[in-house]
Amino acid sequence: MNSKKQHSCIILCGGQSRRMGQDKGSMIIQDKPMINHILSTLNNEINEVIIVLNNKDRIDKYKNFIKKEDYNFKITFAEDEIKNIGPMSGILTGLKHITSDYALILPCDSPYVTEKLIENIFNELDSDHQAIVPYHDSKNKLKTSEPLHSVYNKNIIPEIEKLISDDILHIKGLIEKIDAKFILIDNKKLLKKEFRNLNRPSDV
Repeated sequence: MNSKKQHSCIILCGGQSRRMGQDKGSMIIQDKPMINHILSTLNNEINEVIIVLNNKDRIDKYKNFIKKEDYNFKITFAEDEIKNIGPMSGILTGLKHITSDYALILPCDSPYVTEKLIENIFNELDSDHQAIVPYHDSKNKLKTSEPLHSVYNKNIIPEIEKLISDDILHIKGLIEKIDAKFILIDNKKLLKKEFRNLNRPSDV
């Protein structure tokens, strides 16, 4: 583990996967579960991973094929604190478990993320912002942002809890409330293909 990089990653695996028709994180892609591709990419880039799932049965399932000794960071499995409200709960749960100040959020269905992407996003951190949020189009940063491939400071936990209590559950609503630094997905430092999700069987 590189002690100089005190950063965390939260991988969200609590979705229903209705469009895919099966659990996405455990789907076999090129001879191994999809989430394992992401975990391999995280080696040397972060200190810990929080894998957030929506129930204990899925946690037990993932523990069977994720071997902690294969990775040079700490792995923690966490159960969604609040059920069936989407990724807002996963982010909240994950941020409550990290030991560093910042965490990169990744969905379990993004196997094209690279080490360079992770490094470049974390390099944008500064003391003035609570989040680093990639976006596609300068004409509408928020609308074209990638909030589930972003870095967040754990000091936003109270804001998330307030939004949930007000039944505001979309992540872009959170970004509007915090000090976010937007960075362009320019196909140089950040490549568009790295943000691709596998949502349907035809995407695989």
